[in-house]
Amino acid sequence: MRDEPLSYSFAAGRADGTKILKLNGPLTLTTMFGLQDELRATTPQVLIMDLSSTPYMDSAGLGLLMNYYVSAQNHGRRLLLAGVNERVDSLLEMTKVKGILTCFSSVTEAEDSL
Repeated sequence: MRDEPLSYSFAAGRADGTKILKLNGPLTLTTMFGLQDELRATTPQVLIMDLSSTPYMDSAGLGLLMNYYVSAQNHGRRLLLAGVNERVDSLLEMTKVKGILTCFSSVTEAEDSL
């Protein structure tokens, strides 16, 4: 199966120190490498990852999220997920990381929680 391309964009959040990362496309082994480099260089106090346009994710994509989460936690930063669809939610549930990652139905809801 050939993956659709992944594109992404950063925007400032409402609160100081907050960035919103909007993903468009699947987060998989074949699409994640550019994003991985960007995430290594991105160190906002809070990163809200908007997955509302991410139709699916594989284990490599999940690994990328978890690596960023651990790095953020180790440096006093936070990762929040927003707009997780049913398919991605099932992956989070099946891999038992749903209780670790903080998910919101929308970016607005994630920002309101800060």
